Amino acid sequence: MLDTELLKSIAAQLFRGTEVVVGSKALRASRTSTGLKSLRFEMNGRDYQAIEQNPRKPSRWGQLARDGHQVVQFRDVQSNKYVAVAVDGNIKEYGRMGDRTQDPFTA
Repeated sequence: MLDTELLKSIAAQLFRGTEVVVGSKALRASRTSTGLKSLRFEMNGRDYQAIEQNPRKPSRWGQLARDGHQVVQFRDVQSNKYVAVAVDGNIKEYGRMGDRTQDPFTA
């Protein structure tokens, strides 16, 4: 199970600057090759990566980013699967979103 409060905090801090505090550790966000912020962190003994959403992607998440929303994707590093998304501070876990044809942030 994911710590959604921690994910919410990481997403908010990622948009405020380049330093993110996770627990008692201050971590520095880096930039991807496309200039997006990225941060690797540990949660519940597993490594995760927070990645700012690329607004140029044709997905619904990319569209939200183009529309000015703060979108962060969370990826489990070991499995290389995206596990959650944050949109304007709201966290949704993949696999717990119900009907994927409906946007969980406008319902």
